[in-house]
Amino acid sequence: MNTVDPKNYSPKSSCLKNKVILITGASDGIGKQAAITFASYGSETILIGKDLGKLEKTYNEIKELGYLEPTIHAMDHTTSSENDYIEVISAIESEFGKLDGLLCNAGILGSKKSLSQYDYKTWKKVLKVNLDATFLLTKNALPLLKKQKNASIVLTTSGVGRKGRAFWGAYSVSKFGVESLTQILHEELERISKVRVNSINPGAIRTDMRKEAYPAEDPNELLSPLDIMNAYLYLMSDDSIGFSGNSIDAQ
Repeated sequence: MNTVDPKNYSPKSSCLKNKVILITGASDGIGKQAAITFASYGSETILIGKDLGKLEKTYNEIKELGYLEPTIHAMDHTTSSENDYIEVISAIESEFGKLDGLLCNAGILGSKKSLSQYDYKTWKKVLKVNLDATFLLTKNALPLLKKQKNASIVLTTSGVGRKGRAFWGAYSVSKFGVESLTQILHEELERISKVRVNSINPGAIRTDMRKEAYPAEDPNELLSPLDIMNAYLYLMSDDSIGFSGNSIDAQ
């Protein structure tokens, strides 16, 4: 039985060597840091984000650090169709021939209002980015992931995805959906493949989304995305083989 505490994982310098990992929301914050960190531990990275300019900055940072050249692809989850995700996975299969890891990190906050005041257009947008995109990308990546001996899917959850809180609206509902998706995928895959599925709650981290949610908060009192990367490395490395169906906290 795997007894490692993901938060206190001590990664080896080559723990992701020869892996190909796809990361969404890689333009900023946690996704960007995950891209840089995964590359620093040996993986080839495929970065998806809606802002091409910011993706190019991430690309340049990884290159300047001397890590393997990443692949970038601009995609806006608010307007993407299932065919867009099918094309992404098809391109990965053509270029790399495999996929070892998937980190679904892209997300938006939406409105912090009571449900009685919640705008349906915003509701649909939040669900589309936070839940639909996660489902569609995961669904279409599964055939490629299943071909690997030890593939890992990591979804992004939240504390408000485990216990609903007033004024968190569609964001909270979308994260409850991610929790359910993690559990369902784990049960469906555990006996027919070597794909493990876990979700991770980053917690209070110094990101633009956190600033949007808590504008009066002092960001200097928060951990940075780099501070929580050990948990992400654990879930993507082969050291987490056998660890699946869990919702963990990164701090």
